[in-house]
Amino acid sequence: MQLLEATDKNIAYAAEIIKNGGLVSFPTETVYGLGADGLNPIASARIFEAKNRPAFNPLILHIADKETLGKIADWENSNVEKLIAKFWPGPLTLVLPKKKIVPEIVTAGNPTVAVRMPNHDVALKLIKLAGTPIAAPSANRFGQLSPTEAPHVVKQLKNRVDVILNGGKCEVGVESTILEITGDDIFLLRHGGLPLEEIEAVVGKVKTKPHNTAKPNSPGQLLFHYSPTIPLKFLSAATLTEYSGKRIGAIFFKKKSFDGTFALEKILSTGGDLREAAANLFAFLHEFEKENIDVILIEPVEETGLGRAIMDRLRKASNKYL
Repeated sequence: MQLLEATDKNIAYAAEIIKNGGLVSFPTETVYGLGADGLNPIASARIFEAKNRPAFNPLILHIADKETLGKIADWENSNVEKLIAKFWPGPLTLVLPKKKIVPEIVTAGNPTVAVRMPNHDVALKLIKLAGTPIAAPSANRFGQLSPTEAPHVVKQLKNRVDVILNGGKCEVGVESTILEITGDDIFLLRHGGLPLEEIEAVVGKVKTKPHNTAKPNSPGQLLFHYSPTIPLKFLSAATLTEYSGKRIGAIFFKKKSFDGTFALEKILSTGGDLREAAANLFAFLHEFEKENIDVILIEPVEETGLGRAIMDRLRKASNKYL
């Protein structure tokens, strides 16, 4: 494993590793990805091995231009063009009917492929220089905390990745929003870094449907995910009583809302900014993993805008400890 600053020279070096079937972790605006040549089934298989990721959980292909989308996916819904024009590059993934060029391992055997165009110079340069769509889930061990800084990747993957490009802290801090386009319908598969309200302002009401956890057609549909190694629960009078006498790490939204002395305290955003809160969420949880605490208690946030993505991640993280 090589940890390299994301200079033009090192990005070009990393692109050669992608071309040769290797694994590269790189920054995006959402989280750090673990990338391989998305049209090379053997290289893509290395992602599943490195993450210990179930083979039934598909990957997202990252592209750098619209022309590449036409090579890997089909669509007839005119809203696809509207979504691309408004939100790409950005934290939006589209699940579309795939073309034969996309390996079955990338889509977990589904007839659809998940695609996005990241809004990060390092990611876009890497994809362009590699000359191929890059398959890239988050660069963490499966089910654990998503990485928003290069040291998070080092901690979890170590020598399972060939190169880590250090591009600093991720701006958004939670994974992309995922939409499935089926005929004339648009379904929300995962709340993420693009608020649903902004999407519906462009394409109208977006539908929802139950997640298929046995055969998901995109990431983010499993019940357990994004979990720290320390138990995480929602902060309430009941959980404070339950863990009385224990070393508690507490995370508040805007201000300390419960009396008491905690082993560690963090505030996601003193100004109540959900974007700042989302950007800090995984970083704070990574910090708490290093501390001698028994439980993490976190205050729920309002489920509007990015608050929906934050609560989605927290519910899936806490499900592990129910």
